[in-house]
Amino acid sequence: MNPRELYGDIDIYLFDQLLKGRIVKGMRILDAGCGSGRNLVYFLRSGFEVYAIDHSEEAIADVRRLGAELAADWSDEYAQVQSIDKISFLNESFDVVISNAVLHFADHDAHFQRMLYELWRVLRPGGLLFVRLASSIGIEDRVIPLGQHRYRLPDRSIRFLMDEERLLKMTEKLQGILLEPLKTVNVANQRCMTTWVMKKPHILFFDPIEEMQHEQDTSPEPTSFS
Repeated sequence: MNPRELYGDIDIYLFDQLLKGRIVKGMRILDAGCGSGRNLVYFLRSGFEVYAIDHSEEAIADVRRLGAELAADWSDEYAQVQSIDKISFLNESFDVVISNAVLHFADHDAHFQRMLYELWRVLRPGGLLFVRLASSIGIEDRVIPLGQHRYRLPDRSIRFLMDEERLLKMTEKLQGILLEPLKTVNVANQRCMTTWVMKKPHILFFDPIEEMQHEQDTSPEPTSFS
């Protein structure tokens, strides 16, 4: 079997986590915002317990077909139409949570935080959160602010962008453990994509989700922008 057949179109930075031995058989995986399942081919072929959610019914239909083709014990219940800011799974359900090119579609800061909190909530202590998202790192002077951390990029797309300071501050708030430094790829000065990989600690000194939800409750309502 050639590598493309085995791994599909897996994100190269997620593949890097496999090479580093951070994702191994026996782990339960959630791909939150799975799209058509580009990152799931290897995991399905290799017998991982894989769950996938996406807001798109068409995307979930694609993942269900992929699962039926590649996984011997596949059930369509493993792939569900769900919103990432309100995930149905119980607390601490997964060993690995993948969020690839999803969080930068947040409508505003509170929406971003809700999605991130949900990803963190369903992750088990000791588990791995893998995030790739658009950022302003390296193109700060090329993006046009639209309010609520949304920007127009040089490629004309509009994205919710984090910067290095905010990513590190959010890591600290979650009590997350960075498994490696933030890594950012600049695509011809048109957009930048940052890889953010955290481990959830086994011991929490306070409940970061509860604390940050309280911050949301006391913050002003977001402003809408056209």
